[in-house]
Amino acid sequence: MIRNDIRNIAIIAHVDHGKTTLVDQMLRQGGVFRQNQQVSERVMDSGDLERERGITILAKNTAVHYGDIKINIVDTPGHADFGGEVERVLKMVDGVLLLVDSFEGPMPQTRFVLQKALGLKLPVIPVINKVDRPDARCDEVLNELMDLLIDLDADPDTLDHPVVYASARKGTATLDLNVPGEDLRPLFETIIKYIPAPEGEAEGPAQVLISTIDYNDYVGRIGVGRITRGTLVDNTMVVRCNATTDKVSPPWRLTGLSLYDGLKRVPAEKVGMGDIVALTGLADISIGDTVCDPALPEPLPFVAITEPTVTMTFSVNDSPFAGKEGTYVTSRHLRARLYRELETDVSLRVKDGETPDQFEVCGRGELHLSILIETMRREGYEFQVSKPEVIYQVNNGHKQEPIELMVADVPQAYAGAVIEKIGRRRGTLENMGGGDRVRLEFLVPSRGLFGYRSEFMTDTRGEGVMSAVFDHYEDYKGDIPHRNVGALVASETGDATQYALYYVQERGSLFISSQTSVYEGMIVGQNARPGDIPVNVCRAKHVTNIRNASASEDSLRLVSVHPLTLEECLEFIDDDELLEITPKNLRMRKRVLSHEQRMKNWARTRSMNT
Repeated sequence: MIRNDIRNIAIIAHVDHGKTTLVDQMLRQGGVFRQNQQVSERVMDSGDLERERGITILAKNTAVHYGDIKINIVDTPGHADFGGEVERVLKMVDGVLLLVDSFEGPMPQTRFVLQKALGLKLPVIPVINKVDRPDARCDEVLNELMDLLIDLDADPDTLDHPVVYASARKGTATLDLNVPGEDLRPLFETIIKYIPAPEGEAEGPAQVLISTIDYNDYVGRIGVGRITRGTLVDNTMVVRCNATTDKVSPPWRLTGLSLYDGLKRVPAEKVGMGDIVALTGLADISIGDTVCDPALPEPLPFVAITEPTVTMTFSVNDSPFAGKEGTYVTSRHLRARLYRELETDVSLRVKDGETPDQFEVCGRGELHLSILIETMRREGYEFQVSKPEVIYQVNNGHKQEPIELMVADVPQAYAGAVIEKIGRRRGTLENMGGGDRVRLEFLVPSRGLFGYRSEFMTDTRGEGVMSAVFDHYEDYKGDIPHRNVGALVASETGDATQYALYYVQERGSLFISSQTSVYEGMIVGQNARPGDIPVNVCRAKHVTNIRNASASEDSLRLVSVHPLTLEECLEFIDDDELLEITPKNLRMRKRVLSHEQRMKNWARTRSMNT
């Protein structure tokens, strides 16, 4: 049977190429919103972190109607660290829209997601977005996109698909650049014509592959997937099975069926082959499970998810301020939260560490792990993490490390500085081209990019754009210096004073301001030179009998205070340091808090090496 009344598509692209903005306009022109309804921009980015950072973190489902046809749409993340979200939702759709910026062209994540879509034999409709940009270069971008499709061995049918030129912000599309678009009808019609309708057995035993997990406080876990065979009826018995474990659960009763319509889930009594449906009723349903009719429990294979490349150690906070600001502070709370994240994030790996208070957490990149850290922090968890490290492999006795494809788009005047810095980080320049703005392509060890983004923005005066995606494993490239400056480390416990900080700032830049509570071993600033310096930031001015002497402290101005964000803290800390995370504060600290003990350890290590 072919369901001609349905089309299932995913929108894939590199970050900031306009996926969520295009979905906004498709919803608006698909009649989801009233004519005069006020709707916020990027309505699909519903999470607080997504709105704050302006990126999509989780893949989300929606649906619009064009004539008599329902188009189920999956909005996917564009950042490489959330590529696992893209990989798993591709099993729900019959085709993809590939968005490419009319100026930037294909970027590393564009290649990654396109390769996954072609690997599943999904039809691809190229969409060149932002054609209204003054610096748009549509013809060149089209050639680059065709070269990429040929390089990835796309089938001839994909190469013959028409290219849609769109302006997501204006809500227009056209198939001919010389004919300005008026609305998105050309895009809708292209989807209906070139994305195949769902096809399968309509009367066989029901079969649903779960690709996404949602949660509701009232009904618990909600499994979202596509019905590949048969019909599901609400309040009937089903079983859960998995192709990896070969286990079949006892029968359980469906307590709810929902279909997507616009931004809502609409309850349904009966759903059929080709529908994307949300199921409730089973507490421990997971991504990759297959929900089947008890008469024929056949698990479907799930897509192979790319393995993580970065690891960090999460541990219970043991600083002098431990337990003062967090709600969940014990190893039991931390362990339960991390393992619960595995149920919804297929790219994450968690295992117990060397001690009961430590856990090894592996992810796709620094941003992937920092989003998890920030989410836990806002939920009231208090813990500490180590410096991010890459995951090495051993192949034929050779130690290998992950290599990333990095693309930098910079003004020509700053290209030399970028090439020099990447060269120091064991990167190699693979390609270079462009005019006033130069596009540089490097192959760089993943660890070489730790802490580089801030340097890159400084070197390019904020005008550069860089992105990177995992490419392959290669033999170990050698040592890479992580940090060429030291830290200013507090030597006393107490509250920082303006008087003490004024004189400490001469040694470097500060991370804290006056009246901040500090403890011995806490990092309060960056030394301008290599090596750590213990400093007393709690020292108060001596009392004298001179009138208004205390008021003179108000004239001491701090000119170099720069509080670090979570990502900047993760980039700054070294092997002998930790980041303490609480709902209210981020504190960098030494693993060994006592300066005297650190000196003894250093002397002992030096004597052993000599």
